[in-house]
Amino acid sequence: MAPTTAMEMSNPPIRSKAVSRPTCHRSPKIPPAPSHPHPPLIAPPSRWLWKAHFTPRAISLSSPHFPRAMAKEITEMPVELVTTELPDTKTLRLKWPDGHNPEFKTGQFITIFWPDTPGYKRAYSLSSCALDRGHYEVTIKREGKMGTRIVDWAKAGDTFGVLPPAGKFLPVLEPEKHLICIAGGSGVTPFRGFVREATRRELATKITVLYSVRTTNDIIFNHEFHDLAAENPNFSFYVTCTRLVPEDPWTGHRGRITADWVREQVHDLPNTVFYACGPNPLVEFAEEIVLKGLGVPKEQMKTEKWG
Repeated sequence: MAPTTAMEMSNPPIRSKAVSRPTCHRSPKIPPAPSHPHPPLIAPPSRWLWKAHFTPRAISLSSPHFPRAMAKEITEMPVELVTTELPDTKTLRLKWPDGHNPEFKTGQFITIFWPDTPGYKRAYSLSSCALDRGHYEVTIKREGKMGTRIVDWAKAGDTFGVLPPAGKFLPVLEPEKHLICIAGGSGVTPFRGFVREATRRELATKITVLYSVRTTNDIIFNHEFHDLAAENPNFSFYVTCTRLVPEDPWTGHRGRITADWVREQVHDLPNTVFYACGPNPLVEFAEEIVLKGLGVPKEQMKTEKWG
């Protein structure tokens, strides 16, 4: 997921009537989604042949699949750990090689190459933060050919090619700022890094995550976000579910993210920075809510979207 828009924040002379923070939308802590096998998208005639074809081999940076200029920047990184977040979502921990100590910023993305396979690469936002040393973490949903292949087949010990972090989707972690982060689906992944860094550094920056999912079974990092909210009094985590049946016991917010729901979180508009990350329709809708509905200038909003 490579960012398509990233703008520097400024503080224009905008005033907003203060609205008290609601307490009714805080998302209840729920048990993790049940794990169940996911059928392959293609039924192979022989599973071991299919597995052999898709399992990453030792990467060769001299391979013709890598442009010469790009190969100089690609680093081989083994998968140290694979964590199943949801049945269709996994977090990969990519271990840095000895002597590798890059400088990067929370909120950036890395580009991952499936070894020796042309066309299999994709940029993913880091779900870890800059304080996490020795590795990168990316959280990947079973979407597209690269995401599907990684979720279904990647395992500890596999090796991937990785381009250095890039991007400007960066948290403004200043004491007087309030970051309102709007996310849909796996678009919540960079905000995990935002909150991790702010919490570990014990910053006064306020962070509010407004997260849209279909059902409670689709909440990525549900328990971790609730734990961070308990540890960090400046962090609030709210979830809205868009496809729950009426009889579902969920007591949190329902329906799509609305301008009114976003407006309820704003207490000092000039010092509020808005972020939106997720599929194109959600981010474009968030832009309409924030830029048009709230009258916020573009300089106070950063977006990252994918098709």
